[in-house]
Amino acid sequence: MTSTPAKPTTDAWGIDASWLDALDEEHTVSEETIELLRQVIGHPPTDLLDRAPIVARPGDPLEVEGAEVTCEDGEVRRVDGSLPEDFPLGYHRLRTTDGRDRRLIVSPGRCWLPEGWRGWGWAVQLYATRGRDSWGIGDLGDLRTVREFAQAQGAGFVLVNPLHAVAPTAGQEDSPYLPATRRFRNPVYLRIADVPGIEAVDAETDAGRALNDGELIDRDAIWAVKRRVLQRVFDAGRDSGADEGPFREWWWHQGQPLMDWATWCAIADEHGPNWQTWPAELVDPRGTGVADFAAGHDRQIAFHAWLQWLLDVQLRAATEGITVIQDLPIGVAGGGADAWAWQDVLAQGVSVGAPPDAFNSQGQDWGSPPLVPWRLQAADYEPFIQSIRATMAGAGGLRVDHVMGLFRLWWVPSDGSAADGAYVRYPYEDMLDIVALESHRAQAIVVGEDLGTVEDGVREAMAEHGILSYRLLWFEEDEPAQWPAEAMAAISTHDLPTVAGLWTGADLTEQREHGVGTEEELERGRASLLARLSTVPADATPVEAVEAAHRRLATAPSTLLSATLDDALAVARRPNMPGTTDRPNWCIPLPVPTEELAGHPGVQAVAGVLAEGLRPAKPQRARKAAKKTAARKKKS
Repeated sequence: MTSTPAKPTTDAWGIDASWLDALDEEHTVSEETIELLRQVIGHPPTDLLDRAPIVARPGDPLEVEGAEVTCEDGEVRRVDGSLPEDFPLGYHRLRTTDGRDRRLIVSPGRCWLPEGWRGWGWAVQLYATRGRDSWGIGDLGDLRTVREFAQAQGAGFVLVNPLHAVAPTAGQEDSPYLPATRRFRNPVYLRIADVPGIEAVDAETDAGRALNDGELIDRDAIWAVKRRVLQRVFDAGRDSGADEGPFREWWWHQGQPLMDWATWCAIADEHGPNWQTWPAELVDPRGTGVADFAAGHDRQIAFHAWLQWLLDVQLRAATEGITVIQDLPIGVAGGGADAWAWQDVLAQGVSVGAPPDAFNSQGQDWGSPPLVPWRLQAADYEPFIQSIRATMAGAGGLRVDHVMGLFRLWWVPSDGSAADGAYVRYPYEDMLDIVALESHRAQAIVVGEDLGTVEDGVREAMAEHGILSYRLLWFEEDEPAQWPAEAMAAISTHDLPTVAGLWTGADLTEQREHGVGTEEELERGRASLLARLSTVPADATPVEAVEAAHRRLATAPSTLLSATLDDALAVARRPNMPGTTDRPNWCIPLPVPTEELAGHPGVQAVAGVLAEGLRPAKPQRARKAAKKTAARKKKS
């Protein structure tokens, strides 16, 4: 039985009339906001419950009699009242005796996780890991280097920022949490030297490596050079017929989703990265205008599909032999490819965000349009399934950003502030079971980022589905030794201060410069976090504070122990300052080249501390017996 999160009054549209903040104070949503959101959501069809997918587990009772199920493998089974215990997992079609056809999704109910396994690993902002052969940004070659030294240190996983694609145009989006798609990856992460056929063209290696000289990561400059060279390689391959082998076969197996993505990219090249400003005949992805465009731009569409093939090959090589946990953003850009392909499923005139809380007094607006719950069901959950599956692919792990969004999302009206929003409910039981099914198929560990305001029942439902919680030293009141085993334990995230930034006050200074809070709020926030380092001597250096913080973290019994490279290198700036939108957010490279990370004293010290924390302590009886044996030997 799945735990049910406690709900305030929720109307027929799934809108909560009130909400509780982090201090358990209740706030009432305005009638104006509720009425606006009702108009955005619209009325579901009266027969939705008869058409929506059935999500169940083997042995579950079904409210159908004498139904015929066509399984994924083509086998036809009869279902009468309940699913047999041996019913295959997967995505099937169910037809009732009255002729209704609907999707049947059969899930194991729990995510895949090796029994008794524990591991420690590095959390990496991949773009920041520039090496000597990088072209201004950390790439999949750098991920391979990180994976290799992590394996050598005994790490069990690497956690990376979202690698999803943005528009292939100038004005590259810096934030990895606002992609154009959650189904395909960003070619800016390609290691150009590893592209087949590069030796046959002018690779502009010197110009590429010169991009490392920039103090910040300039994605526009980087992508301009990389794209130019990649286009050159692709054109040379087309002329020689070299692209007709593995790539074409791979492309054929990707089906319509890749065709949609590559077509969107080709249109964006000509008409800009926002489909909402395109000519009317190109707005409908299934319209004749798009079909005509594709017929006349087959070469450019093939180029964008080829880039995805390269990314698939390089990612698999980079992650070989270790679990790489990839991050799934909460949403996508409203003008992007997924929003174009699924515009009938996404809400218009609102975006996803967060209500005001202790860390953001004005609330947050993340800029992504939310999926309309009933429209998601009517689409057989396909937008959600494809996003989960694609992010898990080829690496063995998934971190769901703001996992509470599977239960409810804070919708912000486009004409209001984040504080003017309201929570809208989602069919979380179905969505959690889908995550479990995809996890089982990919043998991927799943972590849910459950930070901030978490309503009752959410963590219980996560635990029942085998989704690891995410516990931070900066957030938790309890000692790490008291944290749950079913969790990933860490000190900070990309949105919070690094240990060195907190310890030295550099982060407080930067917050003041950006004006992200009042002086009282900022001082109170820093004091609260410093309390987690109360055992560190006041005269400790930042490096000493980092090691001490990780020694405390290492006492957690959690399944996964995670440390950031930023902390290990005693970096003072956090990757992202919430409440600000300008650089240097998401543009700060690490101060040490990737090739030198393995030998860095801070990286070695943190790795040693976390590895020691995973070693099982001797049972009390064993320790007593060992003392007695030692005493006897001493006497003899």
